[in-house]
Amino acid sequence: MTQVDYFQRKLDDKRRLTIPTELREAFASGAVVTRGFGKYLHLYPKAVWDNLVEPRLEGDILDEKTADLNVKFRMGKVEQSLDGKQGRITLEQHLLDYADIAREVSAVSVGKYWRLTAVENEA
Repeated sequence: MTQVDYFQRKLDDKRRLTIPTELREAFASGAVVTRGFGKYLHLYPKAVWDNLVEPRLEGDILDEKTADLNVKFRMGKVEQSLDGKQGRITLEQHLLDYADIAREVSAVSVGKYWRLTAVENEA
């Protein structure tokens, strides 16, 4: 199978992002979209979120760094399944606004998740 490290897509009128066919198996359990550390979004396969991110967010209840990470990643967090044969997820408007994404999305693999940004030449 071909490894996909980057893809670029235009959102449709319903703000849906089509996941490349080669990646859909990784998103079989669903997808989680959150705010990133900067003006971009994180796209996680649900299994990665459940097994790698959630345990890190649990941390010490009195640790301020853990609390800050929880606020960052849970504010506006959206979980969903891919829509059947089309392999699409809907990006909520509040997340698109946060990342200044209008219509075109650039997705870059960051290990086990994806960073979603606006395409630089987008007006």
